[in-house]
Amino acid sequence: MAVETYLEIGEQAEYSRRISEADVLRFAEISGDFSPIHVDEAFARTTPFRRRIVHGALLMGLLSTTSTIVAERSMRRGAKGVPVSLGYDRIRIIQPVFIDDEVTARYTVETLDRDAGRTISRIEIVNQHGALCLVGSHVMKWVTPA
Repeated sequence: MAVETYLEIGEQAEYSRRISEADVLRFAEISGDFSPIHVDEAFARTTPFRRRIVHGALLMGLLSTTSTIVAERSMRRGAKGVPVSLGYDRIRIIQPVFIDDEVTARYTVETLDRDAGRTISRIEIVNQHGALCLVGSHVMKWVTPA
């Protein structure tokens, strides 16, 4: 049974945010990831990065926002199924994001499979300089009532 997503290939959503020290510390508290590369400035200065880096999982949360934007757009347009994430694939961190960087999470629909009620989208994070920091793909499924 085909499921109409009311989306088109190439459709995009973006979400931008400056990542603050408070964001990193809150994420460490929530996740329990207190790796010194994220929370200890003195330690971070001894690494090749020379400063603290933002958790990759925190960046993935920004991409979750973009998938929600697309899902809500689909529902406003009339999709009958409930869009849910099936997961993220081939996530690669190309370069680190640092505290006080302004990043943009970008979500681009690349594949529509109406028979399966799924989309596959390219996800990426770019910093304020336009440098690609994270790439991967996201699979979303529209679940219809039985």
